[in-house]
Amino acid sequence: MTPHPASRYSAMAIALHWLIALLMLGLVALGFTMHELRLSPLKLRLVNWHKWVGVSVFALALLRLAWRATHPAPPLPGAMSAPLRAAATLLHVVLYALMFLIPLSGWVMSSAKGFQTVWFGVLPLPNLVGRDPALGERLLQLHLGLNLLLLLLLAGHVAAALKHHVLDRDDVLVRMLPVAVRRNARSRSGRSALSA
Repeated sequence: MTPHPASRYSAMAIALHWLIALLMLGLVALGFTMHELRLSPLKLRLVNWHKWVGVSVFALALLRLAWRATHPAPPLPGAMSAPLRAAATLLHVVLYALMFLIPLSGWVMSSAKGFQTVWFGVLPLPNLVGRDPALGERLLQLHLGLNLLLLLLLAGHVAAALKHHVLDRDDVLVRMLPVAVRRNARSRSGRSALSA
């Protein structure tokens, strides 16, 4: 299960993958939490943090896409069937799209509701549409729906990675793990292979 060095993701790709994943999961949790709060200074502070991190995810997604364009992903295992390869490719395309669409829908929603986004309270970002509260409410529903879709697809993504690791015993999961975790996964796999 030890991947050949050429079949591993680069350190930058791994760092961006996990950083964006953690930020997006944090944003979803924060979004659902603040949505339930009544208007208060705390809610306004959380909304600002949510917007700042959302814009950061958008910027990191641009960096990740540029990195991916110049550093292709390792090939999928040769034993994977054509339909599974197509499903994996489609899942990754949709996840990449959501990395852009979710922050963008939030930014447009904020603009429509009449609240300018000021990144980390320093850099004012342009409003993408004029003030339109009705549009803002529709965009809120879109933003919510995209986040629910993200959670559903992430569950499938994690399940597929675990299937590769546990059932298929290939390196699909291991090659995206940080180095220390990768070493532990390899040693556990080696022990289980010896005991089989």
